[in-house]
Amino acid sequence: MSTTVTLRLEDAVKDKLEKLAESTHRSRSFLAAEAIKAYVDSNEWQINEIHAAIQEADAGDFASQDDVNEIVNKWRAK
Repeated sequence: MSTTVTLRLEDAVKDKLEKLAESTHRSRSFLAAEAIKAYVDSNEWQINEIHAAIQEADAGDFASQDDVNEIVNKWRAK
């Protein structure tokens, strides 16, 4: 299932989208939908990871200063 969305683009972006659509033999709509999907997926993942990290931190489940120092010193040795 899909739905229609209307959006405004700067003229330069619209022109680039048109050229890309012509070059790839895809519609502007297809390319815009793919770009929006990629953006939403990426940001959804990022937000979920932030929430998970906050929950871990609130539970006290994070590296100690000694753990961090050990890793830093390990990389310095190389």
